[in-house]
Parts: sequence; structure tokens; C-alpha cells
Amino acid sequence: MKKLFSALFLLFTVVVFAQRPLFDYNRSLGKGVNLGNVFEAPREGEWGNPFKDDFFIKIKQAGFNHVRLPIRWDTPERCLQSPPYTITPAFMSRIQYVVDLALTQGLKVIVNMHHHDEIFTNPNGVKPRFLAQWTQISSHFKDYSRDLMFEVMNEPHDQLTPELWNVFFADALTEIRKTNPDRVVLMGVAEFGGLSGLGKLVPPADPNVIVSIHYYNPFQFTHQGADWVGSQSLEWLGTKWNDLEAERQVMRQEFASAQNFSQTYNIPIHIGEFGAFDRADMASRVRWSTFLARYLESIDFSWAYWEWSAGFGVYNPTTGHYRTELLDALISNPLPEPTKTIATVLFEGNLTNTSGWNFLTNAGAIGSLAANNGQMNVNITRAGSEGWHAQLVRNGFNIVKNKMYRLSFEAKAANKNALTFYMGKASDPWNSYSGYNGISLSENFAEYSTLFTMNSATDPMARMVFDLGTQSGLIEFRKIKLEEITLDFGTSQKEIEDIDFHIYPNPASDILNVEGLPGKEGQISIFDIRGRLVLKRAYHSNAIQLDIRNVLPGLYSLSVETEGGSYAKGVVVE
Repeated sequence: MKKLFSALFLLFTVVVFAQRPLFDYNRSLGKGVNLGNVFEAPREGEWGNPFKDDFFIKIKQAGFNHVRLPIRWDTPERCLQSPPYTITPAFMSRIQYVVDLALTQGLKVIVNMHHHDEIFTNPNGVKPRFLAQWTQISSHFKDYSRDLMFEVMNEPHDQLTPELWNVFFADALTEIRKTNPDRVVLMGVAEFGGLSGLGKLVPPADPNVIVSIHYYNPFQFTHQGADWVGSQSLEWLGTKWNDLEAERQVMRQEFASAQNFSQTYNIPIHIGEFGAFDRADMASRVRWSTFLARYLESIDFSWAYWEWSAGFGVYNPTTGHYRTELLDALISNPLPEPTKTIATVLFEGNLTNTSGWNFLTNAGAIGSLAANNGQMNVNITRAGSEGWHAQLVRNGFNIVKNKMYRLSFEAKAANKNALTFYMGKASDPWNSYSGYNGISLSENFAEYSTLFTMNSATDPMARMVFDLGTQSGLIEFRKIKLEEITLDFGTSQKEIEDIDFHIYPNPASDILNVEGLPGKEGQISIFDIRGRLVLKRAYHSNAIQLDIRNVLPGLYSLSVETEGGSYAKGVVVE
């Protein structure tokens, strides 16, 4: 009976969602930006980014269609912490003033609830205050046009579990609908808002709900040097995003689950946050932002960049100038051809048996591992509360500092299980080298992958990990592969290896030494990954020093041309 009820509920949900007129409205949201580090700070201005009345004029002139307003409502200065949980009239008036300014500029506005920290540790205890806050917000703005939208909660996580979040959102929506029957309301995703929690999301059968997802992959690139992440982020400094076809493929694979979700429920998808912190080099930020913005537009997802005028920002409030390269990437840059690569297979799993693989369980999780017909199956009969409570692990991989790797596999699960995969250290502190890549599996085999550069010291005993512990069910694997990725600058790998000239240091920042050059004379040229010439020098001996202080950080091809031929090697400039 339970299965029949679930099937009928899903059928009813899909039928109701099939009535949605909202996709065109979602397209009109188009390109947006978050007004970050302003009103989600505990006090306005506390995070060094105070609101300025001309922000929305500049946001509109820059080419954005909407603005997302992250707001921390739940502080003692802004809201009573005991019944009747009254939001301070002065703060409500302040937010109204800001909303009015944005709407006057013809921008659509998303008002959200940000950093409601206590609800993540004590959700049921805080729920009455949370619902009272939304009752007040929705009532205050009930007469506004549909250009104003509500987003119920930013990045639900911890004790506000995916299952509990489905209930909390539905209850908040009920309160909102009492005064705003037709207003568009955005539903975020649990487990910090990312794609990995999408498989557990159950949106209400409401024709005016949009699902909002946050995306910061690869995390070691987007959050390198971010002090709030922890000291490990310092190891990530220098991580590039090279716009490789393999990097693009990772993104397309990750967003496949969101596209499937959108089609299943006939529900629009909004990417409510994405961005790269300013400790990453600008060239990589531009490449990443260009591809992601154009790709999201190609699959009809609206988006809001994180953020306007702080550490990720497209605008410098001190100088009053746009960061033009980054703004162009988001608004107008066409999509270039991807950078070509060479893949060398280091490991390709023979899944006819389980030799070399370990299945580990913790905290009461129960399951088994078996090989069958060229694939490997993990059957979780009792789930744990964390992914690592059931792990599929293989040890003994030699991961070399500064080299780039791609981990890929195919998998499926009838229960659409969540899965996190990574390459990492096989001993304390058990950290990840590749970042933690969370996905939701589908009922059919699909390929998943991650691309990463080894920023830590060389580890000859690294491990490959699949965290599976949060859901019961059968998970089937095939075609597990680890590859080393190098850039293809138009010269074959054999030609490069046959030439014994060498470059040091590599990476380099000031002076680049090239020794053992072929022939008595020739020319050395350095090209960026788009093939553009950035430096050219003649040489008349077998060694030369190149001054590269004016060369921007990034990946380059060093080309040597002599009477005997043309040769190339890769160079990293820091």
C-alpha cells in the first residue's frame, strides 16, 4: 500500500507540475547577481561591504536582470527571539527601502532567509520562530508585484536534514500562500544547497515554485585561500581552471541530475549562487565563469552570480569601477573552443572480481560487496547517518604533486542514491586531494567524473573513495578509471618526450631557464592556452634565460623552432 501511495503521489505531482506556466518566467530571471556580504552580516556594514543606493543602477547598467538579497533576519537586534517573534519595524522598513530601489530600476528581486543558524542545530525548537518570520515577511510584501520573489532558506544543512527540510518548506509555503497565493517561491536544496541533495528533494505540487541550487565546483579552485574554509585552502592556492574539454564534461555530468529533476517534475531550475574567490587568478576565473554562464543559459537555467562587491565581486566599491574581465565573462563573452588534452590511463578497474577493493562500514551501517558480469555491486541493507559510514575504497595510487588527474566511473542505483567520491590520503587526517564530489545517481548507468590538480605533496599510497552510507539500496559500478591529464599544444606526446631540453623552475614566476636546446640557433615562443603569442626570443646557444615577470599566471606552451623541427613543452607561470 505504501508503494502504491508513493507512486500515486508522484503521478499526481507530475500531473500538477505539467500545468506549470513558470518556465518563461524563469527565463525572464535570466542573469542575476547576489548582493552578498551586506544584509546577511550580523549587522549591516560589519563585513566591510555596506549598501550603497547606487548599487542597483550599476547592476542594471552592467546587464543583470535580477538581484538576490541574502538577508539574516534572525538576530536579537532584528527579531524577537521569543513569542510573538516580531521582526523589528526598523529592519523591515530598511529591507523594504532596498527592495523598492531595486524594483524601481526594473530588476526582479529575490528576498531570502540567510544564516538562520539556530535552525540548523535545533530545527524543531526554532520552527515556530521561523514560520512566524515568514508570516510577517510575506504579509508585509503581499501587495508587491510578482517581480518580487521569496526564497525560504539558504543552504539547509546539519540537523535540518533533507527529509525534515521537505516538511519545513511545505509548512513555510502554506504560511506564505495565505497572503501571497501567486508569488514565486524558491526552494533550496538540503546538504548545503548543492547538487548532491537534489535526489532527496520533494517539491510541493505548487505551480509557482522554482528549485534553487548552488554550485562551487571544483571547490579547490573556487575557494582557494578562503579563510572561512580552513587552513587547507592555503594548499589550494595556484589551482587553475584551464577550460579543458574534460573540465567542461565534469560540469555537464554534474548538472545532468538537475536536468533530469527538472524534466521529471516539470519544474524550473535556478542556480542561486556560483562564483570563484578572488585568490584564484583572474584568467581562470574568467574562463570558469564564461563557460558556466553560457552553459547554464544553454540548458534554460537562470542564474545569480556570487557576488556583487566583496571577495567574489564583479564591482569594486572603493574605486567605483567594474571588474570588467569578470563582468564580460558573465554577461557577454562568447563560448570559445575548449583546450585540448592528452589522457594517459593509470588505472582501469577490472571489475570481474573484488580483488584490491575494500568495503568498510561504520556506525551501524550494514552492506556487502560483490562482482557480477563485469561490474561491481554494493548492496547497502542498513544505512548510516553519514556517507563515510559505508565506503568502497581502493588504496595504493601514486598521486604526484602538480600533476592533473581525472577520476571517472559509471554507476546507477534504483533508489537514486547519493554518492560522494574523491581521491585522498589513506591515513590521518584522511583528507581529500580532489575535493568531495557529491552526486545523485539515476536509475540508468551514467558517467561521472572529477578533474583535479594535486596541490599537496606527492602521495604514493593515495586512496580512491566512494562514500555510500546515507541510503539503503543496490549501487552498481562499472568502468572505474584514473587518468593523468596533460595539455595538448599540437605536438604529439612522443615528440615532446624525445626532446631532452628541459625547463626550470616549472612552475616559475620571474626567470625561466631553458637548457639543452636543439640546434645551434632558433626561436623560443610562449603561447597561452588560446594559442596567442605572449613572448618570443631568438637563441644562439643551447641555453637561455627568459624574463617572464610580465607574463600573467596560467598554463602556457613553450615552443622551440629550429631547422630540425618544432617542439613544445608545457609551462606553468605563477
